[in-house]
Amino acid sequence: MMRAMELRAPKTALELVEKPVPAPARGELLAEVLACGVCRTDLHIIDGDIADHLPIVPGHEVVGRILALGEGVHGFKIGDRIGVPWLGHACGHCPYCWSGRENLCDAPVFTGFTRDGGFATHIVADAAFCFPIPEAFDDAHAAPLLCAGLIGYRSLRLAGEGRRIGLYGFGAAAHILAQIAVWQGREVYGFTREGDAEGQAFARSLGCVWAGASTEPPPQALDAAIIFAPVGALVPHALRAVRKGGRVVCGGIHMSDIPSFPYEDLWGERVLLSVANLTREDGRELLAIAAEVPVRTHVTCFALEDANAALDRLRRGALEGAAVLLPNGPR
Repeated sequence: MMRAMELRAPKTALELVEKPVPAPARGELLAEVLACGVCRTDLHIIDGDIADHLPIVPGHEVVGRILALGEGVHGFKIGDRIGVPWLGHACGHCPYCWSGRENLCDAPVFTGFTRDGGFATHIVADAAFCFPIPEAFDDAHAAPLLCAGLIGYRSLRLAGEGRRIGLYGFGAAAHILAQIAVWQGREVYGFTREGDAEGQAFARSLGCVWAGASTEPPPQALDAAIIFAPVGALVPHALRAVRKGGRVVCGGIHMSDIPSFPYEDLWGERVLLSVANLTREDGRELLAIAAEVPVRTHVTCFALEDANAALDRLRRGALEGAAVLLPNGPR
């Protein structure tokens, strides 16, 4: 039997359940979950901001060790350490998949949303969408790379090559991305909740040249801004913070309504765009870069049974970096 924290209805606490350990089908693998990051997307699923079938086991920043392989799996062996990300499967034949944009697939499967995820002792995943985990990272510190790192990296790619980058919402994704951007030689500006002196000090400790409240104008016009906080009201602030020709990238899967703003804030060939999901190429590139930098994720670890407490800490902004569940205990 396996244990899992399951969501049975929106806006309710996760419940600890026991269920049979699943067997991997063709093309799948079964893994023991070593660590699973707790992501803001998990909150959006629990709150019903995005919805699919229930019950569901959340969790899509999964580090596991392979216990069994289904037929037809190549490139992995039993005992390998792997990462299971948000994009759990893409159809491979829709126009988006054919054009190299599997992140926009018309028939995707999402780990912890449309199939059971990593808030559990075991997980079954499509082997073709799993990644080898670099030895540079232990289980807990690798987990946040699998969504916070991946979506942050894709956001940075879409932000362009500008030198001055603003990061709005200095949580799990921003604390990873700041390290990569500084390593690339960029100037990083960190934006936090008003009055969050600890968060601003954390941003500066990671190499940000400036840190302040999200409603403050930065001391220099930005080349691009990336918004990780799910707060639509930040979009006009970010547009006003970037120079002409600058980009504002919305890096979340859900955001509160964006208020109206004068066209002048967008004019000057500023660009506003969103990021959706990830590709496997994003994952391979990010994990290689993270090991080279090397990125140092900051994590707070919780037992599987304490998943609701971890989610509450995330909701309140009471974490430095990321929360990570250790479903089978510390190693």
